[in-house]
Amino acid sequence: AVDVALEAARAQGAETRKLFLLDHPIEFCHNCRSCTQEPGVPRGRCVIEDGMAAMLDEIDAADGLIFASPVNIGEVTAITRRFFERMVCYNYWPWEHPAPKPRVTQLTKRAVLITSTAMPRLIARFFTRSMGTLRRMAKVVGARSVGELYIGLAAQVPDQQLTDAEIMRATAMGSRLVASR
Repeated sequence: AVDVALEAARAQGAETRKLFLLDHPIEFCHNCRSCTQEPGVPRGRCVIEDGMAAMLDEIDAADGLIFASPVNIGEVTAITRRFFERMVCYNYWPWEHPAPKPRVTQLTKRAVLITSTAMPRLIARFFTRSMGTLRRMAKVVGARSVGELYIGLAAQVPDQQLTDAEIMRATAMGSRLVASR
């Protein structure tokens, strides 16, 4: 579904790049909050030197994003969750404050959100939290959703194909990602 949406965006003239989280070293957040201490809009600098900063640089430079994750036990995958937790740098949270404040308050980017699950699509909407997590990820980086796709019954065969309806929806969302610039 991600590939279909990216192809539709390219057909509209967008330059695209796909990042696989597993291809980039992402350490666990140390919860030191060093990245949250300095005020201002730019995200804070993490003390961990791994592949995260380079991926966030690409996200910051992008006009549109696709966030996607399959469901594992009702939620996004562990690597997606680790990635999201490292996005704490998009918050300002000095020690004397009881709660973080988002650095990015304007949703100027666009996002397409895709999740897949072994459950039927309709049931997944009510019994999984994956789409909510993807929505929060988009919001943290300043993106508003221009399309969401739940793919249900995604564990029926090893190399499951998208349905015609899923292809049409992913294509429309990829086009909308660019057309709404």
